[in-house]
Amino acid sequence: MTISIWRYCHLILALASSLFLLIASITGVILAVEPIIHQTKDYGVSNLENVSLATAIVGLKENYAEVFFLEVESSGFVKASVLNEDFETLDIYINPKTGEQIGEVTKRPEIYRFATNLHRSLFLKSVGRFFVGLVSFLLFIIAITGIFLLAKRQGGIKKLFSKVQKEYFEMRYHVILSRWLLLPIIILSLTGVYLSAERFNLLPNSTIELQEVAVSNAPNTYGKLSEIPFFKETKLSKIRNVAFPFSDAADDYFHIALKNKEVLLNQQTGAIVSSASYPFVTLASRLSIALHTGEGSVLWSIVLLVASASIVFFMYSGFVMTLKRCKKLGAISKKLDKDVCEYIILIGSETGTSFDFAIRLQKALTLKGKDVFLTELNNYSTYAKAKHIIVLTSTYGEGEPPTNARKFKTLFEFVKQPNTINFSVVGFGSLNYPDYCQFAKEIDLLFQTRKGFHRVLPLYKIDNSNFVDFQKWAQQWSKLTAVPLKIDPPKQSKKLKLISFKVVERSELNIDNTFLLRIKPKRKIKFTSGDLLSILPAGTKTARQYSIAKIGDEIILSIKKHEFGLGSSFLFKLNKNDIFKAAVETNSQFHFPIYSESAILISNGTGIVPFLGMIKENKNADVVLLWGGRVKESSNIYDNFLELENLKNSNLSLHKCYSRKENKQYVQDLVLQQQTTILKTIKNGGTIMICGSLTMQHGVMDVIEKILINSDTTLDTLINNGHLKMDCY
Repeated sequence: MTISIWRYCHLILALASSLFLLIASITGVILAVEPIIHQTKDYGVSNLENVSLATAIVGLKENYAEVFFLEVESSGFVKASVLNEDFETLDIYINPKTGEQIGEVTKRPEIYRFATNLHRSLFLKSVGRFFVGLVSFLLFIIAITGIFLLAKRQGGIKKLFSKVQKEYFEMRYHVILSRWLLLPIIILSLTGVYLSAERFNLLPNSTIELQEVAVSNAPNTYGKLSEIPFFKETKLSKIRNVAFPFSDAADDYFHIALKNKEVLLNQQTGAIVSSASYPFVTLASRLSIALHTGEGSVLWSIVLLVASASIVFFMYSGFVMTLKRCKKLGAISKKLDKDVCEYIILIGSETGTSFDFAIRLQKALTLKGKDVFLTELNNYSTYAKAKHIIVLTSTYGEGEPPTNARKFKTLFEFVKQPNTINFSVVGFGSLNYPDYCQFAKEIDLLFQTRKGFHRVLPLYKIDNSNFVDFQKWAQQWSKLTAVPLKIDPPKQSKKLKLISFKVVERSELNIDNTFLLRIKPKRKIKFTSGDLLSILPAGTKTARQYSIAKIGDEIILSIKKHEFGLGSSFLFKLNKNDIFKAAVETNSQFHFPIYSESAILISNGTGIVPFLGMIKENKNADVVLLWGGRVKESSNIYDNFLELENLKNSNLSLHKCYSRKENKQYVQDLVLQQQTTILKTIKNGGTIMICGSLTMQHGVMDVIEKILINSDTTLDTLINNGHLKMDCY
């Protein structure tokens, strides 16, 4: 709840100020360039702390007919306003050691003047300055809420700079850039607020009044300005500007502004006539301007440029992250209260296919004026006014439930509905597998055997997500319930980009009907371990996908040959040097985390394959591999690789178990044995990755949940933060 409040505050403030922030950040980038370009001009003189004011004044007097003004810029450049022998007034940069001109003060480019006016007031004068000040304050609040969100996401302030696990570009760099640029953005926002407050006279009065300085002894009279002690002792590094007297009269003074005070100096006696120190408000204003504009420091100007540009990126990446979050929640984020809806849709989906059908069904019912509640099977509970429950679920592995449905059977035993409910179950699966729609069958049976439920339609099974079959089910359901439905068809699926692959080697069948296939793309493509190879066996329209290992420029596949499996049979018939077509599809959610220092890799059977590539590609990471097979011989096709990598990589720790021997063990038993290592890996920001059968995945997740009971994190937190990655089937 706390993180939601901070997230909504962060989002709402960003949206409310987005237009002004966009303008301020773009103009900020432009204005940050100005001091950088200015500093590249060759007008500087080193060691101003060794050049006296007397030297500069003498040099100017020798070179020009009259001198009006001298200024030492924050950049270190010294400029002067002078009158030459031709009675021309010049604004020039000088060498203060000689008084000679080294450059001309040019008119400020129009783009910078335009950007300044837009940045300060949006061309709306006082009203615009008010909005700019307000947006600066909102930017500060956005930054503060961002700190809380970042700390929450990383697991606390102490872990603020721990490794970032999220893979997609916008989220990863939203986090990385915010960590490094948070302080500059806070400085930009606070100085913006301060300067706006100063503009509206909200700060204490900073006007100074020069106070007369009493002279105890009769002052000396100096024939030359260079002899005056103040000029000789004061270095240019302490000077801001000097206004020269218009005449030689004794009561026409030098007005000298130093870093911390202003003085009036008698040009004949060299005595300080009056003086006044700058108040704190003035010094703070000057510091705010320097920090806000980057004047005088190329390095800080570059930081401000990057910070200003990053605000534009944060707006973009924040929008993308919000959009992704909304899409992920989909209809669930917009759902009605479960206790006011008559229609309940329960989903079991591993890859999102069943979820897509459920959303289409929800939309069709909503268009007919029905109140629909859509949720995952894991969230099954009581529904006060429910009249219809519709279950849409897939089946994986050997009749196993999807991850978001694995708790349903337990929940169903304890949840008692307050009224009689009609139910219908739709199963999604593939006829190529013996456990076709097995989990859907089990759910249908559960409802049938429980009092208070009436079956509208027999279990309806859909092969390979066939939309036409789903429409047929909807028509039958509509006739029996008198609720006519029109289900919108899905968009045309993305066409696979098939390329040619050459078979380098195929092993013979192992004891458990598994084999390795080593292939090489005929042209250069980008891929990494954890990506998927998609093939279309002859006479099929649905792609079969296999997780891959990247070894050099080759792909390694581990495949279990099923008697009626079209994909596995096709691949097993391939021989060395054969050419076939396939496509590599990016599976970014199952890539080894960039710069991860530690990982626990958990697999069984052929699920070990992507980990073979990850181990080879990440030798600097501390990796623990937990793998389970049926018998010891099951690992024969992997042993040569694992033994070689174990010799090469001291950071690798291997643990195997076998389920068909006297002292049989399962992968979850290995996980329990490694609980200390698992907790340490989680605490240090490492990653747990699971690949293999869904049966194994569910058993492993149950064990991890038990391990985490006394820790400060949960299984859901690990999944949401990308510290637990799964690719199971």
